[in-house]
Amino acid sequence: MPPSLDISSLQSSTTPRELRLESRGPEVAELQRKLLAAGFDGGVADGVFGRRTEAAVKAFQQSRGLVADGIVGTRTWTALGVHVEGEPPEVPISARLNEKQLREIMPRVSDARARECLPHLDAAMVEADIVTPQRQAAFLAQLAHESGELRYFEELASGEAYEGRQDLGNTQLGDGRRYKGRGPIQLTGRTNYRAAGRVLGVDLEAHPERAADVDVGFRVAAWFWTSRGLNALADAGDFRELTRRINGGFNGLAHREAYYRRALEVLTH
Repeated sequence: MPPSLDISSLQSSTTPRELRLESRGPEVAELQRKLLAAGFDGGVADGVFGRRTEAAVKAFQQSRGLVADGIVGTRTWTALGVHVEGEPPEVPISARLNEKQLREIMPRVSDARARECLPHLDAAMVEADIVTPQRQAAFLAQLAHESGELRYFEELASGEAYEGRQDLGNTQLGDGRRYKGRGPIQLTGRTNYRAAGRVLGVDLEAHPERAADVDVGFRVAAWFWTSRGLNALADAGDFRELTRRINGGFNGLAHREAYYRRALEVLTH
């Protein structure tokens, strides 16, 4: 796999216009800057989509497993780190989890829910470079435990237990309920909502409920995974420490480990 873009560059935006040879304007200049940042020299960021920029676009698309047609549409923008809200990025075939695998790992998830979540789950794993069986198994095991196999994207408890938890940044009255666990990884606490929102370009501090939406929730999980350096622990097989960094302790460790073993079996056979 080629190196993935740093997840911190992902931003929420309205859909950028499609760009191609002979396009002009500030969006072309932004494209040229993003190509250069990704290691593809499209020439000076002059806002003119010429042959050199087209060649760089095609090379970038090919490196990301996209159709190398030189046309910058939603999928290419997304691969460059410009998130188009509601649209999961195109995922290289080699990195995709299929519905059968997901159902084998999480047998209680419904067919409809699996179909709804899968494109966003796949995209999140690519964003966070979770592209080996060991990394994917660890990620899926944690999400399965935290979200009840993707069925619960908002904590069932009221969140009152988090009230006044300064270690979570809950300093204002009502923060416990407001910033209770949401999304597949159960993001919790004002501090985490603020940090995730800043990176993803979604104001989660003002709109915490967005973390429970599939198009945002899986991106939050990818951010959390990356920010805690969890790929290195997955590579080392240190599932216990990986659990501690997510949970703050070892709550449900045996349950998580059972999912991990099952996921490894599914993904390696």
